[in-house]
Amino acid sequence: MRSIRVYLPPGYQEMLSYPVIYCQDGEDFFNFGRIATISHRLILEEDWDPYIIVGVDVNKSHRTSEYRTGGGRHDAYLRFFAEELLPYVEANFSVRRTPEERLLAGDSLGGAASLSLALHYPGLFARILSLSGAYYDEILREIQASGDLSSLALWMTVGLQENSFETDHGTYNFVELNRTARRALVARGAYVDYREKDGEHKWGFWQSELPEALGAFLGPEAHM
Repeated sequence: MRSIRVYLPPGYQEMLSYPVIYCQDGEDFFNFGRIATISHRLILEEDWDPYIIVGVDVNKSHRTSEYRTGGGRHDAYLRFFAEELLPYVEANFSVRRTPEERLLAGDSLGGAASLSLALHYPGLFARILSLSGAYYDEILREIQASGDLSSLALWMTVGLQENSFETDHGTYNFVELNRTARRALVARGAYVDYREKDGEHKWGFWQSELPEALGAFLGPEAHM
C-alpha cells in the first residue's frame, strides 16, 4: 500500500479535464513545499487555469532504493508509477492524459526518479520540474544511453550553496551534477530551462522556486 494526496482546484468539475502534476516525495511537497497552498493562490488570485496535484508518498527508509537508478526497488517503483498509479488516478480524477499535460516534479533524488520515469516511459511523460536533482552517475549513464530526447522538456534549478552537500552515501557537488545533466540532456535534444541561484539543499529554497517553476508549465506565460 502507498498513500497519495490529491489537490483538486477550486471549481473542480468532473465533466472537465485538467493538467496534472505528479510529485515524488508527496508528503514533503505538500507539507514543506506548500505546493497546494501556492497553487490555490495562483489559481484564485493570479487567474491561472486550474490543475490537479497528486503527491506520491514514499517510505523514507526505501527512498534511495526506489528513486536511485540501479537501486534494488527502482525498476519496481517505475512500473508501479506507470502501470498502477497512473491508471488509478485517471480512473478516479478528471486529469488529462497526454505526456505534455502530465508534469513530473521532484526534489533531489525525486528529480532523478522523475527523469528516469520519463526516459523509461516517453509515451507517458515529457515534462519535468527538477529541484536540485541528484543526477548521480547511474542516471547520467541513462541519459547518455538515450536516443533523441527532443520531446522532453525540463525546468531545472539548483542552489549555489549546494556545492558540498552531505548525503547518507557521500558528499556531492549538486551544482556540478546539474550542470553535467543539463549538458547531457541538451546534447540529446531535450529542452532545458535552467538556473542557478543562491540557495541550499533545503525546502526553504525549493518552496521559493515553485511559483516560477509552475509558471513555466502552467502559468499564463507558460513556455514548456
